[in-house]
Amino acid sequence: FVLIYMVSVAFSLPGATVLSVTGGFLFGPFLGTFYNVLAATLGATALFLAARTALADVLHAKAGPWLDKLSDGFARNAMSYMLFLRLNPVFPFFVVNLVPAFLSVKLRTYVIGTFVGIIPGAFVYTYVGAGLGSIFDTGGELSLTGLLTTEIKIAFAGLAVLALAPVVVKWIKARRANG
Repeated sequence: FVLIYMVSVAFSLPGATVLSVTGGFLFGPFLGTFYNVLAATLGATALFLAARTALADVLHAKAGPWLDKLSDGFARNAMSYMLFLRLNPVFPFFVVNLVPAFLSVKLRTYVIGTFVGIIPGAFVYTYVGAGLGSIFDTGGELSLTGLLTTEIKIAFAGLAVLALAPVVVKWIKARRANG
């Protein structure tokens, strides 16, 4: 499972969400989250290293001028930027795998920021899978009523919180700017 997930992330194949849910279904919320985070971090790191070496010029050219805008922030505090980008569901995972490679982020900072930053989102998706597992464990039917287990409700609440993260960040920045 970890190898399949890792390869999927390393080659930026679609399906990470399905794999995260599957991890929860197969291994439960906690072990599933660990496997999901481990696999995603390993795959992202492989892509990061490839982007930083062999593919650097080609991928950097495709990234365009917006990349230079991020450069200053990463130069000042790479770990904070990594955590922000990983915790914020607005930024596509594969983009956040590549951008730090072009901005000379240290491998250690990248790995730690990725591992820690994806835990909340991974847990939520894994919990959805564990909720599906609990339906089957109790012999329940896969119906709308059956899907609304406690685990699924908690997972949806977690997704809602993650979805609101950009709004909260924007609100906090606005408050700081206004004094």
